[in-house]
Amino acid sequence: MIISDAYLIVTSPGRNFVTLKIVTESGVYGIGDATLNGRELSVVAYLEEHVLPTLIGRDASRIEDIWHFLYRGAYWRRGPVTMTAIAAVDVALWDIKAKLAGMPLYQLLGGKSRDRVMVYGHATGRDIEACLEEVARHVDEGYRAVRVQAGVPGIASIYGVAKKEGEPYEPADSDLPAEHVWSTSKYLNHVPKLFATVRERFGDDLHVLHDVHHRLTPIEAARLGKEVEPYHLFWLEDCVPAENQEAFGLIRQHTTTPLAVGEVFNSLYDAKALIENQWIDYIRATLTHAGGITHVRRIADLAGLYHVRTGFHGPTDLSPVCLGAAIHFDTWVPNFGIQEYMPHTSATDKVFPHDYRFEDGHFIVGEKPGHGVDIDEQLAKQYPYKRASLPVNRLEDGTLWHW
Repeated sequence: MIISDAYLIVTSPGRNFVTLKIVTESGVYGIGDATLNGRELSVVAYLEEHVLPTLIGRDASRIEDIWHFLYRGAYWRRGPVTMTAIAAVDVALWDIKAKLAGMPLYQLLGGKSRDRVMVYGHATGRDIEACLEEVARHVDEGYRAVRVQAGVPGIASIYGVAKKEGEPYEPADSDLPAEHVWSTSKYLNHVPKLFATVRERFGDDLHVLHDVHHRLTPIEAARLGKEVEPYHLFWLEDCVPAENQEAFGLIRQHTTTPLAVGEVFNSLYDAKALIENQWIDYIRATLTHAGGITHVRRIADLAGLYHVRTGFHGPTDLSPVCLGAAIHFDTWVPNFGIQEYMPHTSATDKVFPHDYRFEDGHFIVGEKPGHGVDIDEQLAKQYPYKRASLPVNRLEDGTLWHW
């Protein structure tokens, strides 16, 4: 299982993706996702200069050893670029190992804990009524869980809401970062009305989620969590910036609304206090950005000791490689909660053929050896890289705020 080649494929069929392909001397290959929204080229440079030259000649079966070589060898450890690079290598190596074993990845991890993986979709609208129409569309398509985001009167552009009705939401909306305006008071006064209307229209059985996107202070988040308690949300996501993990302790004192966080986390240490103090209910760290299967498995194991479940990030800026590997992980992990799902474009699906499938609000894992996702390298060349940046936020007085 000696590694003979390792190279990157950068493509943009709807979104920007960086795929790492590792090839062994026998010709068996594995692929990993090295995408980092807005910073893809930083990951490319790091992989090409510091990682790929060290892989050639190594035994691809020694996943644990290679992971620690890359992690400890960085010296200035962690960080989004380093951990995304390590994750790409790690997922590709697990793909190779499962292929050589002749089994789907979930079997190599330990087998099925469930037969299907519940997902949630994204319903957005410029106002409450338009949002409810999108919720209804998702329910008609079989979703059992829906993230609900609606425009707020007096705020021109808000996270999670598509610019045009009926179009998919796309956060990376310009070459250079756009600047949006935010008002916490308008948001807090409006959001409980949204959930009251959702429950009135769709009843209590639909799982309803909401993403605050790091925009509140702890006491503001506590207020929101308390006010939406009658509508029993599945979770309230990213209600404060997570750099201060203890902030979630204050929120927890004031509300029983379940809390989720972690899509921007890079390692176990970003979530250690949150998990051990049971300040959160769902951990959202991704395979692509948190060190791959080897490291996220440790995060999930720690979380399971404290009744914290997984809820992996799954937007369209993570490629089908990440999603496919995540579905295998979801199928196996004992403390699974839910999987985010934003459908990729048809062009993306053609570039990344895969064997997972959506069915009645769930993903059904594929049975091909490995994680079941490949890449059409020739087709990928038809979609050159295009820079796309996430916005920044300012308060109404011009103060730079969290996005």
